[in-house]
Amino acid sequence: MAFNGTWKVDKNDNYDKFMEQMGINLVKRKLAAHDNLKVTITQNGDKFTVNESSAFRTIEIIFTLGVHFEYSLADGTEIGGTWTVEGDKLVGKFTRKDNGKELLTVREIIDNELVQSYHYEGVDAKRVFKRA
Repeated sequence: MAFNGTWKVDKNDNYDKFMEQMGINLVKRKLAAHDNLKVTITQNGDKFTVNESSAFRTIEIIFTLGVHFEYSLADGTEIGGTWTVEGDKLVGKFTRKDNGKELLTVREIIDNELVQSYHYEGVDAKRVFKRA
C-alpha cells in the first residue's frame, strides 16, 4: 500500500468542530489545531506500525488488520476497535469506552497526500498530510 512513509500535517478541515463534538475542551482544541503532528506508517503484510509525534506526545501504535486493539487518543479518550482495508482505504471503526459511541476514521491517499477523515456523532472532519 502507498501509506508507508512519514507524513506531516498540512491542513485541517472542520477539525475543531469534530473535537468539540468529541467533548474536548477549548484549550485542548486550540492546542491540537497546531500540534505539528508527524505520522510515520510502516506496513509489513497485515501488520502496521504507526509512530505519531506531536507537540504533546510521541506514541507507537502497532495493529494487525482485522484484529481488535485498545488505544488512547491524545486527549486521553480510550477507544477499542479495528482497522481494515476497503479498496485503497484504511478504515478504522472504534468504540469509545466512556460512552459506547462509534468513531469512524478513514485513511486514504489522494493526490499524493494522506487524507485522514473522521466521523463522530454527525460531525465530519479531515486532516491532510504531506510527505515529510
